[in-house]
Amino acid sequence: MITIWGRANSVNVQKLLWCCDELVLPYERIDAGLQFGRNTEPEYLEMNPTGRVPTLVDGDFVLWESNSILRYLVMEYGPASPLYPSEPKQRASIDRWLDWSLSTLQAAERPVFWAIVRTPAAERDEAKLSTDIAAVTLLWKLVDTHLHGRFFLEGEKCTLADIVIGSYAKRWFGLEGVERPSLPNLERWYSRLATRTGFKKYIDFPLT
Repeated sequence: MITIWGRANSVNVQKLLWCCDELVLPYERIDAGLQFGRNTEPEYLEMNPTGRVPTLVDGDFVLWESNSILRYLVMEYGPASPLYPSEPKQRASIDRWLDWSLSTLQAAERPVFWAIVRTPAAERDEAKLSTDIAAVTLLWKLVDTHLHGRFFLEGEKCTLADIVIGSYAKRWFGLEGVERPSLPNLERWYSRLATRTGFKKYIDFPLT
C-alpha cells in the first residue's frame, strides 16, 4: 500500500487524495506539516529534502512534488484512466494546467488564503490584500473564459487538470469576505466537480 505524508488541510495533499479516490486506490496517510510537525525531522528530510508536503512512499520508491506524484499515480495504477490520457496533445494540454497551477495560480492565491484564513484580522494589510484579490480574480477570469463551451477543462471527462485547478477553486469559492465577480462558466464547472465523490470526501470542507 502507498503512503502519503501530509496534513489533510493542505491543498497539495488534498488533490492526491482526490486522485486516489478516482483511481479507487488504497493508501495510508500520515499527518505531517504545520501543527503536526515531522516534516523538519531527519527521517522526513531524508525522504524529502525540501521539508514540504506531500511526500509519497510506494515500496522503496519515494517521490515529492505534488503534481509529479499525481502523474505517477495515474501512470502506475491507472494507465487506462481518462485522468491522464496517453495521447500527446491531450497529455500536454493537461500538463499545462498542472504547470500553471504551481507557477502562476498558487503563487497568486497563497497570499490571499493566508491573509484571510490564517492571519488574524487585526494583523492584515488590507491594501495589499485588496491588490492580491484583484490579481487572483484575473486568473479565475482566464479559467472562466477557457471553460466557455467546455464540460471539463480538457475534454468531456474529468482529468488531472480538473482535480488540480478544482482543488484551488474550492479555496476561491470558500473564502469569506471576498467580492467575487459572476463567472458563470467557472461556477457551472465547479458545481459539476462538487458532485464527485473524491471532492466531497477530501476537498469540500471549511478552509483552515
